[in-house]
Amino acid sequence: MLLPQNIDFEGPFPQLSRRLRLGVVGGGRISGMQATAARLTDRWEVVAGAFSSDPVRAKAAAKDWYLPEERCYSSFEEMAVAEASRSDGVDAVMITTPNHVHYPSAKAFLEAGIDVLCDKPLTNEIEEARALVELADKAGCVFGVSYVMSCFPLIRQAREIVAGGGVGKINQIHVEFMQDWMTPEDSGEAPHVKWRLDPAKSGRTSCVGDIGTHAAHLSSFVSQLPLTHLRTEFHVCGAPKPLEDTFFAWTRHGGEVPGTLMATRLAPGNRGGLRLRIFGSEGGLEWDLESCDQLKLNRFGEPDQVISRGHGHGVSPRSERLVRTARGFPEGIIEAWANLYTEFAMAVAARRDEREVSSNWLEMPRVAEGADGVKFIDACVRSNDSEGSWVEV
Repeated sequence: MLLPQNIDFEGPFPQLSRRLRLGVVGGGRISGMQATAARLTDRWEVVAGAFSSDPVRAKAAAKDWYLPEERCYSSFEEMAVAEASRSDGVDAVMITTPNHVHYPSAKAFLEAGIDVLCDKPLTNEIEEARALVELADKAGCVFGVSYVMSCFPLIRQAREIVAGGGVGKINQIHVEFMQDWMTPEDSGEAPHVKWRLDPAKSGRTSCVGDIGTHAAHLSSFVSQLPLTHLRTEFHVCGAPKPLEDTFFAWTRHGGEVPGTLMATRLAPGNRGGLRLRIFGSEGGLEWDLESCDQLKLNRFGEPDQVISRGHGHGVSPRSERLVRTARGFPEGIIEAWANLYTEFAMAVAARRDEREVSSNWLEMPRVAEGADGVKFIDACVRSNDSEGSWVEV
């Protein structure tokens, strides 16, 4: 058994009887970040990987990842078959490849009975996203999607406040994601950027699929209102590119709550400029990624409140279990990734133990939310193609 016999579903996440075995598909920068976060949880160890489709580079990765060469594969297909046949095979894989590889690689591991945590966007096509939802359900596998922004402790706190009526009836939602790394005209020449501007790999969008999906997911995650309609404009604000670097959207959640959603990579001075604002009949919430340890809560007619990440002082027990350091000692994106991998570990362990767990124990993004992200991308494309008309998501 991986999980303890008795679990306090309201308390801290339990330790497991052993570390889970994690495989890596993709060898870019994000794979190293996620592996670091997974190790931070003390619930995972990286034991195998398909780090490159080039056999020479795939084997050379063994040295960098401290792995035996026989567990560094030159394809995800080979890895899925080999690891599924081992008694010490991977318990789960992270998929950190360019977008066009998400569907075939996730499919291969699900068909091998191996749990998956996949980068967003889930796929480039709605049909592929639907197929993965069905396949995960049929295989009975855990399938997480890396909407990591939902894993900051104070985002979980914001979700609780909204669910508890802390801002009253929601009447508007605004979210933006402003970055500046594409400002230089030659930025598109960098290897890790080229594929993001290649429709064959990135799909029909660049900025929308890459960072816009984070913003869209965050707005629905905290508000618990589905994004139902939008109207969108795509723009190339800098050097000519085959795909958009900026987009603006008007949105409607739950069919009636209006809002705005915008994202760009050409906003000098903004690096992690993800900002969420939710306003209701009794108050409002504001959160900024670059000040992620603080959540601003305003109840109309009352003194403003600033909730700080840490133990106590207004932070709920459910949010506290995602906290690692004391108030005043900052946490950031690595810890948020670690929170995602902690919940993923709990879900994987529960499946392998064949345990029934509390339905609201884990709030990690699942494959259905990944499919919603693909629907969001599709709606943005349809709206832009129809000169910014309203479309249903």
